[in-house]
Amino acid sequence: MAAMMDPEDDYNTIVAAEERIKASRAQREKELEEAHANLKALSKTLEAAKQSAKRPKSVPSAESHAATVNELDNSKLSLVKSISDAENLLASQEAELAALKEEYQSLEHYDPAAEHEKDLDGTALRLKIYRGMGFDIAMNETNKMSTVLVRSQSGDVHPVPINDGQSQIEHTRQLWKLAAS
Repeated sequence: MAAMMDPEDDYNTIVAAEERIKASRAQREKELEEAHANLKALSKTLEAAKQSAKRPKSVPSAESHAATVNELDNSKLSLVKSISDAENLLASQEAELAALKEEYQSLEHYDPAAEHEKDLDGTALRLKIYRGMGFDIAMNETNKMSTVLVRSQSGDVHPVPINDGQSQIEHTRQLWKLAAS
């Protein structure tokens, strides 16, 4: 039993146990300090992440941002329609301008007096004027004037031969005298 109760061994066992306890305590304190430092670093990272996850006051909320995007889309569609309408109007006005330029070119080379002269038959126009004044011209078989039929104001019709040897002045006086009667 004496071998069993060796105070030196017990002392050594106690000292060894105390050293292990101290080493274990130091190890735990070191791990605790590392865990505490790690916790502080993670807390700082968490706070930074929370701050970066929050919307700044200058950035609109999700709802107002969506409303702004919708307004801008509507504005864009309206502008696209306006641009399309303006382009269509421009195209039609360009076509109209081209047509007007063509018409201008044709009118530049157009001589209305010459065109009118082509369309008018002077003889037919003079005959119509004479008939309106009451003078009808009768032709003979060779298509030459032979007689002038004069309607007077009283409604009578008087034949006046043209080839009877009188001068033009005498014929004119006679025709107007009969027309006035």
